[in-house]
Amino acid sequence: MTAQNSAASGANDLDTNDQRAVRLDKRERLLAAGVQPYPVTVERSASLAEIRKRFPDLEPGASTGETVAVTGRVMFVRNTGKLCFATLQEGGPDGSGVRLQAMISLAEVGEAALADWKALVDLGDHVRVSGEVIASRRGELSIMASSFEIASKAVRPLPVLHAELNEETRVRQRYADLIVRDEARQMVFRRAAITRSIRDTLHDRGYVEVETPMLQLIHGGAQARPFQTYLNAFDQDMTLRIATELYLKRAVVGGIDRVFEIGRVFRNEGVDSTHSPEFTTLESYEAWADMYVMAERMREMILNAADAAGSSRQIQTDQGVIDLDGEWAWVSVYPGLSAAVGEEITPATSAERLRAVAAAHEVSVDPAWDAQKLVIELFGEIVEPTLIQPTFVCDYPPAAQPLARAHREKPGVIEAWDLIIGGMERGTAFSELVDPVLQRERLMEQARMAAAGDDEAMQHDEDFLRALEYGAPPMGGIGLGIDRLVMLFTGTGIRETILFPLLKPEAQA
Repeated sequence: MTAQNSAASGANDLDTNDQRAVRLDKRERLLAAGVQPYPVTVERSASLAEIRKRFPDLEPGASTGETVAVTGRVMFVRNTGKLCFATLQEGGPDGSGVRLQAMISLAEVGEAALADWKALVDLGDHVRVSGEVIASRRGELSIMASSFEIASKAVRPLPVLHAELNEETRVRQRYADLIVRDEARQMVFRRAAITRSIRDTLHDRGYVEVETPMLQLIHGGAQARPFQTYLNAFDQDMTLRIATELYLKRAVVGGIDRVFEIGRVFRNEGVDSTHSPEFTTLESYEAWADMYVMAERMREMILNAADAAGSSRQIQTDQGVIDLDGEWAWVSVYPGLSAAVGEEITPATSAERLRAVAAAHEVSVDPAWDAQKLVIELFGEIVEPTLIQPTFVCDYPPAAQPLARAHREKPGVIEAWDLIIGGMERGTAFSELVDPVLQRERLMEQARMAAAGDDEAMQHDEDFLRALEYGAPPMGGIGLGIDRLVMLFTGTGIRETILFPLLKPEAQA
């Protein structure tokens, strides 16, 4: 760092309580001395992880005779007299934050360079250190520096983990969270492992991954409120997709018998610990399958994802131990609700009676809801939170899923299930409705609901119906919330599982 010799001695009248100003002054002093505080590249011969792997068991005081050049962020410094110590950190292959000690000695680098180190290097800086790999007298694997340089000057101090990095700050300034918390980096790697495992499971089953439009003329595939936008090129109102379903089914019609997509969907609805306006889903469709085949697919994906995430298949929660290796039960909606409320509820039960049940169990309902909607809401509020072990909740009323076919044996219900684990829906599946006449009737009913003011009803998609009229094979389909699956394996809220979640502007927070 020879060009910095004069930079270290620059006197100034800065308020030393303003750490950002102090660091910006150091940047200026580097530039004045002809040193780039942000060079395009620096010498690097090995990662910190590689050094630790190659020299795992050096004896205290040992020297290797091997000179390396390493880089890392300065996470700790101790500047004392003729020998300074620093802890360098890199992300590491699994986000665990590999660290290695650097030693800057007067005897090795000289007086001027040592003064530069003390005067110019701060916590948070990225540095390059070249020198011999040794073990300190205390046995700490180290680099005894023969030279160093600043690779990127941090002009903002790192947050103090416990004092300044509360939950809101962690989410809002995720970059700072990633720097100082191993758990934040590990979440990124665990989520990636889960997603990769799901892909691998489906690939092994002969599925092909495709991409479908995020920007759509007609929203469909779910009952949800869309985000509205506008396409200048077409002079056309558009929406962001709320699901990938209808395009993936088009692909099956075209002869791609096993197809899936993992991607972002957008719903202009509430935000809480389990809901985000933009979130990631898997949707997969398989010709010649039904909801029972899709249940097998779902179980296989989740068990493989648990293994890939490094999670136990016995998950400790506040509600008890979730045993993924145990039985995955099936519970029908009407019998399950009947058992919970102590009276028989059937598809013939009136809306009036269901509203009385809601009042008795202090469940808020909309006076406009019909009997099917009331059953769905009552089950979700009363029964679903009690289902801790993996449970396929099935035999929903038709209003729950307008794209699912009627049950082959049970009147008044459809072939669809929601997978509940830990009291929360994690995924869903249907035996898909492929009859274009019946599907048209369902979508026309949705259109009437939308015209009556239901902002979550699907739009009428004539092109999708045209695709079905070419003949869709019998098929099963899955929807799996990636964020909620990560929540299951990590015990965190949805904002922690999404790397950069959508937040209110800071002025409104």
